Amino acid sequence: MNNISPRQLEVFVQIALLGSVRAAAERLYLTQPAASMALAEMERQLDAPLFARERGRLRLNPRGRELLPLAQELLERHAEFGRRGREDGAALSGELRIGASNTVGNYRVGELLGAFVRAQPQVAIRLRVANTEAIAAAMLEHSLDLGCVEGPVTHPQLEVRPWRDDLLVVCAPPDHPLARKRGLKPADFAGARWVMREPGSATRATSERVLSQLPPGETVLELDQIEAIKQAVIAGLGIACLPQVAVTDALATDRLKALKTPFLDLHRKLSMLVHRQKYRGALLDAFIAQAGLGR
Repeated sequence: MNNISPRQLEVFVQIALLGSVRAAAERLYLTQPAASMALAEMERQLDAPLFARERGRLRLNPRGRELLPLAQELLERHAEFGRRGREDGAALSGELRIGASNTVGNYRVGELLGAFVRAQPQVAIRLRVANTEAIAAAMLEHSLDLGCVEGPVTHPQLEVRPWRDDLLVVCAPPDHPLARKRGLKPADFAGARWVMREPGSATRATSERVLSQLPPGETVLELDQIEAIKQAVIAGLGIACLPQVAVTDALATDRLKALKTPFLDLHRKLSMLVHRQKYRGALLDAFIAQAGLGR
């Protein structure tokens, strides 16, 4: 008969998320030997290893990947049992792991988290910022509870819920020939030098869609941060398609100019990702409701 404890489940989950016994022990305020013993005892009871060691890190093996979401659900249900069992109806507490793509994580974090943080001050939020492809991959690995992304995501295990509208603008330095030209036409962009996001980002996908509507140009730089692209454009290295929310300050101070391109569709939808197999406990339900995503 298995007698796996909540502490062993906690150690297993944290090692899976952090990749090492040492990091898991620090997160859980345990000694490293205690964490190692908890994992070893859990694997002994299951009669199967849960991790493979790769380059000094512990990676979930197929059995571990199968059990991770169940272990997370058991811990969440255990916490919910304790909260509901208290006569005073204890406030929500615990941790939410949220992933955000670059635009959201750097420029809309207040919209994403502000109301929930004010309403639930005892909940710890761990925010990971990466491109859309990386956030979707982390959701599939169950290392995030919820994702907020800019680009389209199509995977049968991920539910995509519309969150906010977003607008991009084509930006150039004020002294760029295109910035001084009135009545721009698609032909005016022939040979333009573009600064692009890296492959895997939603802004890159939108930029490629925009460029497909224009005469051929040249990609002179690929950068993985919107701020870096913005500074490159300000420095005169090229033009770029950027989220309007990211360039408001630069437009207001005349360091950048937004080109008038009514012939281009620069609208997109920001979306929330929820894993279809993810247990929706009180924390996740409260966040989804606060964001206006409840169904």
